Amino acid sequence: MLRRLSLTVLGVALLVAALPAAEETIDHEMNARIIHEEMTNSQVMRTLHFLTDVYGPRLTGSPNYKAAADWTLKQMAAWGLQNGHLEPWDFGHPGWTNERHSAFVTAPVQDTLVAEVLAWTPSTKGTVKAAIFQLVPPQGPPAPPAPVAAGPFGGGARPPLGPTAEELAAYLGSVKGQVAGKIVFVRPPAVVPVDFNPPAKRRDYDQLLQQYDPNRPAAPPRAPQARPQEGPKRLSPREVDQEIDAFLVANGAAVRVNDAGMAHGEIRAFNNRTYDTSKAVPTLILRNEDYGRLWRIADDGTPVEMEVTIVNHEYPEGKTTWNVIAEIPGTDKADEVIMLGGHLDSWHAATGATDNATGSAVMMEAARILEVLGVKPRRTIRVALWSAEEEGLLGSQAYVKEHFGTFEAPKPDYAKFGGYFNVDSGTGRIRGAGVFGPPAAAEVLRQILMPFADLGVVGANATGSRRTGGTDSTSFNAAGLPGIGLSQDPIEYFTTTWHTNLDTYERVVPEDLKKAAIVVASAVYHLAMRDEMLPRFPASEMPRPAGQ
Repeated sequence: MLRRLSLTVLGVALLVAALPAAEETIDHEMNARIIHEEMTNSQVMRTLHFLTDVYGPRLTGSPNYKAAADWTLKQMAAWGLQNGHLEPWDFGHPGWTNERHSAFVTAPVQDTLVAEVLAWTPSTKGTVKAAIFQLVPPQGPPAPPAPVAAGPFGGGARPPLGPTAEELAAYLGSVKGQVAGKIVFVRPPAVVPVDFNPPAKRRDYDQLLQQYDPNRPAAPPRAPQARPQEGPKRLSPREVDQEIDAFLVANGAAVRVNDAGMAHGEIRAFNNRTYDTSKAVPTLILRNEDYGRLWRIADDGTPVEMEVTIVNHEYPEGKTTWNVIAEIPGTDKADEVIMLGGHLDSWHAATGATDNATGSAVMMEAARILEVLGVKPRRTIRVALWSAEEEGLLGSQAYVKEHFGTFEAPKPDYAKFGGYFNVDSGTGRIRGAGVFGPPAAAEVLRQILMPFADLGVVGANATGSRRTGGTDSTSFNAAGLPGIGLSQDPIEYFTTTWHTNLDTYERVVPEDLKKAAIVVASAVYHLAMRDEMLPRFPASEMPRPAGQ
């Protein structure tokens, strides 16, 4: 039986506060059956094993992603889900994988280096043995302070502004004859300070109680950012990198090396933003500890030589990719749909465990529980596993556009959509829900979640933001539909595993996934069984799309 977690009296009071006039009908017997099935016959870690150990990483457009999608479809069919299919959409870029890579320093010392390859960059022409060259592009004046406090993705203090196009061109012109055949280190190493105050792995209850307090006034709109000082136009970091890439290609550099800029050997390796391998040289992201060591040796005036081998592959057929769809058909309200899902794709530096095999496994497990229990939902329950979330929520946006449209230009199924639950924040327990809609929508979810206060679930709140970003639930929000983002304990997510080479099966907490599957299965079931769909904004109160 599930180990019970204590909750403060204040926390319980918060969950039941400000209930709507009509209380929700909670099927406690069904909740007990859901708990028993998960704690007795859980398959969530088996699913995670296949998504990570067998099919990871799952970069969109790659053979691994297609294999993972095929496996999830077959597995959900074996559990009894119906109408399963891979729904294609146009990614527009070739697929890409890294088969193997190696990096060594060969002089003045000999050592193996720790690195990852930047996606959508080319292979080396065999093994490259060359001296390193230190490229130090100019930078502009200090940036103005950030207008908001630092968050999990960074913030607060900002790096200096970029150079002007003229300043960068002048510098690159001055070193034009020095990079041919070289392994080019771009920029001095980052200084990563020791963290004397490591973040907590579980969220503080008092903070959660404040976040999900139904009587808490809505957050004021974010103050506009201060206008930049008058002066010459300065290049963004992305523009600087594109200019450097073009310079290195044109002038015959052998390899580009970037500093990971993270502690403890962590590396985040993203992609060449053009997705065109002809517009970049072979590129490595070197761990900060190795990058700094070699830079300092070179700064002493001692020549540094390296040996690099990179073998990558492109897949033109990757321009078409797929979302994975499967259903538990509804009964008397079968034309209405409740969705649950997460993104199946990952980055390539690890096996994509906490981002987002955990979310995919939890949502598959929630559907498995309901199917095994033989539920007959009134509304259709639809599982969706998305591709290309990591490249900008592209798979979920394509699906919403194709099936539902927007509030301003709705398709026939727009009015029949009852909500989409999303998990995409690592291995942590679910602590609450944020729903796009009026306060009444949050009140419904608050009551549905209330039976799981002893699992650490604190409440629900509402948002009126139609801005996309962060994760796939916002693709629904942007269309004016009730996307439901499920918040979780951070565990090691933003500090260690998010997009890094350490995002593996070993960093997952099994009990957290089991609890998450229980909460999701119950919430999805109760929304599928209600007489009415979740409350939505009336037409007169629908927030405008972002940017309008």
